[in-house]
Amino acid sequence: MSHQHSHSHGEQSSKRRLILAISITGSWFVIELAGGIYSNSLALIADAAHMLTDLGALSLSLFALQISTRPATHEKTYGYLRAEILAALANGIFLVLVGLYIFYEAYQRFLEPPVIKSIPMLLVATTGLLANLVTAYILYRSRNESLNLRGAFLHVLMDTLGSAGAILAGLLIWLKQWFLADAVVSVIVGALVLYSSWKLVSESVDILLEATPRHLNISDILKDLGSVQGVISIHDLHVWSISTRMAAMSCHVVLKAEADPGFVLSELSRLMREKYEVSHTTIQIEPEGWKPPQINTIVSPPTA
Repeated sequence: MSHQHSHSHGEQSSKRRLILAISITGSWFVIELAGGIYSNSLALIADAAHMLTDLGALSLSLFALQISTRPATHEKTYGYLRAEILAALANGIFLVLVGLYIFYEAYQRFLEPPVIKSIPMLLVATTGLLANLVTAYILYRSRNESLNLRGAFLHVLMDTLGSAGAILAGLLIWLKQWFLADAVVSVIVGALVLYSSWKLVSESVDILLEATPRHLNISDILKDLGSVQGVISIHDLHVWSISTRMAAMSCHVVLKAEADPGFVLSELSRLMREKYEVSHTTIQIEPEGWKPPQINTIVSPPTA
């Protein structure tokens, strides 16, 4: 009960942070877009475009967080936990599109550098940086709660770098009259956006494909499970993530004739829970002499 209360309190806290972040981001998107158009700065317009995707990403994260708390049903026995993963994947794809858009616009400006009003650009970029720093601070404590919230935090973090880049470009234009700085900084920001999006997309796809969680090693798990007294072999071992907060495992265990099934089941469950932090386990006990099928199985070597 205490764990459930703590988990619920954490979700409510995350929701409040997301709502506050959405309010700040939405307000500064309008300011930065207007400033970018007025000053003719691609760095500012790109940062405003990124801020717009931040707004969408944060709204999507809030929606997914709300949906994921719905209880399980007979039709959806795991509930809606994967809604957060879908939101994280969508956020990652949005980041990729933003990065490509920035590259395209920067290329056009390399061909024909425009005249840029550096002072308005600097003023707007500075306010944008302050807004992003506040939003990043708000989301910082929630970033490790789920892949979905980490995606939202990454959006804001990349936008913070974009604002810093716009300030640098504005200074170079103001002091050196180097108008290409706007495009150069935009390319750097675009590269950072693409880099940050790759990990988010790949982790989301891994969970949707039910890949083994990256922090777990199948060989180690097989070795540990096979070392439990009475176990002959392990086969059809599967370990996957339901969401970033829940891992699951299923396997078949062949036992010696004299082994106590209740003891073995208890030990295997305890091992997965305490050593690997996998509490959702499904373990099928099979008698000595049973031959597993040789298709799509992972079989441990027989224990001594």
